[in-house]
Amino acid sequence: MPLPAGIPAPDFNLLDDTNTPRKLSDFRGKNVVLYFYPEDDTPGCTKEACNFRDDYSAYERAGVVILGVSPDDVPSHVKFKKKFQLPFPLLADEGHKVCDLYQVWGPKTYLGKEYEGVLRTTFLIDENGNIVKVFEKVRPSEHSAEVLSALGAAV
Repeated sequence: MPLPAGIPAPDFNLLDDTNTPRKLSDFRGKNVVLYFYPEDDTPGCTKEACNFRDDYSAYERAGVVILGVSPDDVPSHVKFKKKFQLPFPLLADEGHKVCDLYQVWGPKTYLGKEYEGVLRTTFLIDENGNIVKVFEKVRPSEHSAEVLSALGAAV
């Protein structure tokens, strides 16, 4: 189970796709969409990232920061971001420490095979650093619209 709404979002420090350290606390005063995804340049993750990209101007108008997190390394994020012209930071959570912190690393099944991985989850974090909404079992193709809708009501 991911962390619940109604608590402070744990701070972290991860390198982004430009090798710049990013802390969640650096974004205090802004609303943040913190989305965890399994792997760069895979069909579902690409669809999810491109939908956030396509709706990016709406997030900007609302003053909302988008941060994507996966266990991929910085070079993988660089390629993924460049290939799909993603306008927001991708954070490298190698070793899945932040995934563990947010409780979004766990058992998954694909084609009958069980393994551990990122449970596709998004957290809406308000300007005070509190989790106000959690999206579990995200459907990549509909997720950005769902988040934008929730932003109107939740933040």
